Amino acid sequence: MKPVFLALPLLVLAQTSFAACPPPPDIAAREAALFETVQAAKNELQAEGATRGLWELWTDAPDAAAQELLDQGMAARASYDFLRATETFDRLVDYCPDYAEGYNQRAFVHFLREDFGAALVDLDLALERSPNHVGALSGKALTLMGLGRQEEAQDVLRAALELNPWIPERGLLQEEPGQEL
Repeated sequence: MKPVFLALPLLVLAQTSFAACPPPPDIAAREAALFETVQAAKNELQAEGATRGLWELWTDAPDAAAQELLDQGMAARASYDFLRATETFDRLVDYCPDYAEGYNQRAFVHFLREDFGAALVDLDLALERSPNHVGALSGKALTLMGLGRQEEAQDVLRAALELNPWIPERGLLQEEPGQEL
């Protein structure tokens, strides 16, 4: 009788370990409202709350397990433990392959390590899942600049600025011939 009772907690643990990540929540309406606010802002200070709100949407993981992985990976990255951060974000994207922020955060680690090719792959995966993710768009522009692909970088930066004209990277926008900034 004892083996049955011991096996039950192991079975529960195994089921939890192999549970599927729920789909990311639909944030389209809240995201659109925040973009409307940020685009109507007269200056960066007025846009700050909406910009912070966008980041809160994007970094709100689909469940507690995913949130824990995201938070752990971001903490590791902030302490420059890029190996641990990458491993944690690998686990996050394996667990939640439809959650854009896992790819975006892993791309940020690759970018910091100057592995621009790997960063670009992850940024494209993030943008497939969340096309309006300004952080991923601006990160892609910076990554393309790192790869020396300036014209393409400027196009991506313009797309990011259409969504949020107050991102810090706006200072990197170059004037197009015949157009004033």
